[in-house]
Amino acid sequence: MIRRLYEWILALSGKPSAPWALGAVAFAESSFFPVPPDVMLVPMAVSRPDRVWFYATITTIASVLGGLVGYAIGALLFDSLGQWLIKLYGLQNSATTFQDSYATYGHWVILLKGLTPIPYKLVTITSGFAHYSLFWFTVLSVITRGARFFLLAALLGRYGVQIRGVLDRHLNAVAAISLAVIVLGFVLFKVIL
Repeated sequence: MIRRLYEWILALSGKPSAPWALGAVAFAESSFFPVPPDVMLVPMAVSRPDRVWFYATITTIASVLGGLVGYAIGALLFDSLGQWLIKLYGLQNSATTFQDSYATYGHWVILLKGLTPIPYKLVTITSGFAHYSLFWFTVLSVITRGARFFLLAALLGRYGVQIRGVLDRHLNAVAAISLAVIVLGFVLFKVIL
């Protein structure tokens, strides 16, 4: 199954719909979807290294726009949809502590959490729930998400051939490690806060 998904993403990268699919995943991940856009960005970039910066731009813009939806969920729908999403991920206690940390750390919360494997949707929803400044939330989201995806693009642009070789030979191991990092992000969010 993982191999078929990987090959589908590689084939997709040659189609005009590729940026739209990548954007949709990046948008959804910032507000409700559990899978990070890296699972599409990496195969697409190694398949089309000439478009790595374009893909990073699409991912950043879509992630920030999705983050604004996550912010709106936290600000306007926390009692219904926001609570449901937080409970779905088993992070009820962590979200409250995370909200309290805005009073002390403000900008640093968004900057640091946006770069880590901690799911960004939790940052966006909690930012809205905490009524953090929408202006600063947007500015910091552009900085942190841009840094994350453009750093990844730089690595993929420089080492893309080697990365594709590793993916082609050891896809299941890479997928297992990636899944472990995502789970670790949720665990860290619960433990740290």
